Amino acid sequence: MFRLSCLVTLSAGLIAMSATMHAEMRVSSDDALKAAIQKSQPEYPPMARQMHVTGKVDVEVTIESDGSVADVKVVSGNALLTPAVVNAVKKWKFTPFTNNGEPSKAIASLGFEFKI
Repeated sequence: MFRLSCLVTLSAGLIAMSATMHAEMRVSSDDALKAAIQKSQPEYPPMARQMHVTGKVDVEVTIESDGSVADVKVVSGNALLTPAVVNAVKKWKFTPFTNNGEPSKAIASLGFEFKI
């Protein structure tokens, strides 16, 4: 009986440790922009420019522990403008974020303004 109890405790500890190691941390927009070491700016889509479409596009970026972009989700913005932002941000590279001294995945919200 003791072995089973010990094994269950050990397994639970490993699961908790694994979850902590793979947990994503939320970082502020300012911190994300400061950590961005490679940024490509979104190009104004020609059709949107021709139609004088302006506005803000907000995205949520998932950053891998190596600083690469894993995912970009559109939170808000005009459908003519959002693809340009998603395509540009997918090319960004960040200085890796750390949690307790270890590289960690991170999530940040970023906003882009399109003006004519």
